[in-house]
Amino acid sequence: MITRYAEVNESTSPGKALYKIANLSSIILRVYISGDQLPMVRLNQQVVVSTDNGKGGFNETKGRITWISDKAEFTPKTIQTKNDRANMVYAIKVNVKNDGTYKIGMYGEIRFTKVK
Repeated sequence: MITRYAEVNESTSPGKALYKIANLSSIILRVYISGDQLPMVRLNQQVVVSTDNGKGGFNETKGRITWISDKAEFTPKTIQTKNDRANMVYAIKVNVKNDGTYKIGMYGEIRFTKVK
């Protein structure tokens, strides 16, 4: 359950949602890459996803690129990268199996595997 719209013993109107639920066993991460990185990615390519583990280290798992945007967009304000920001970026989606580590809205990093 992601959100609860009604409490136990609370009256609601017919048709009103009680809960917002989702299957979080697999999660899709939205990643932004620069135009220089675009030639390095391919659909179904495996990547390594890293997130903070809260102890100064990282949790790592494998993910797979499932979508690559065909249009550039301006860098979102929430993007914080180690390199200088690029003015235009491309969005990609990475599908990751979730063992409960990943939460909606978490930040992370990806590392590309080499494309042959």
